Amino acid sequence: MPSSELVMDNKNASSTAGKIIRCRAAISRIPGKPLVMEEIEVDPPKAGEVRIKILCTSLCHSDVTFWRSTQPPMAVFPRILGHEAVGVVESVGGGVEEVREGDLVLPVFQGDCGECRDCKSPKSNICSKFVNKDNQSMPRDGTNRFRDLKGEVIHNVLNVSSFTEYTVVDVTHVVKITPDIPLDIACLLSCGVSTGLGAAWKVAEVEEGSTVAIFGLGAVGLSVLIRIHLKFTRHTPHILPTLILMSEVQEMYSQL
Repeated sequence: MPSSELVMDNKNASSTAGKIIRCRAAISRIPGKPLVMEEIEVDPPKAGEVRIKILCTSLCHSDVTFWRSTQPPMAVFPRILGHEAVGVVESVGGGVEEVREGDLVLPVFQGDCGECRDCKSPKSNICSKFVNKDNQSMPRDGTNRFRDLKGEVIHNVLNVSSFTEYTVVDVTHVVKITPDIPLDIACLLSCGVSTGLGAAWKVAEVEEGSTVAIFGLGAVGLSVLIRIHLKFTRHTPHILPTLILMSEVQEMYSQL
């Protein structure tokens, strides 16, 4: 089903607005152990927050890092992993004007207040107001919106927590997108794709004639390549595949 039809099918959102929602979630309870599918309760959004029905989510290696973590501050359990996703707005809290019920949105781990020096900078999007401090609770008041059916608090990850049918995200971590984008592609835009595009575009400032080394062709590496191709459409980039063993990389680093 096209994402536009899924967005239009959000008619029942108003019936759940302001109420606790029960839904399923994949919960990480013990570091490195399999996730557990459970029914949870998701609170309504508070002021400045958005409750989102997750339509599609993907797995980033950072989720694996949090899942394996055994030392504070990253090792906080139980928690709901996932931060690459796309969903439809179910309801909004007070003061939220940027999005409304039925909008297709990306929940993103990096906040954007749009007012601080870093948000206004053409070089950075590391908001100095909404900083990733503890990666386990809501950024404005430090509380949580998830509980299991026994009443135990379930912590979030990277301000998103998308391995659940519903999540609550601060509006500074929400971006409205066109419903024309396929969901399985849209969910990659919030982390892997934007990281690769941003690295080539905003940070490295790759110019015509540049030689670029891309280590690994996952979502991030391929997105670097996409940015180079989009910028220099007059010329097809010359790609030289190279196999580098980790043992060789470690040896080079040891000699620095």
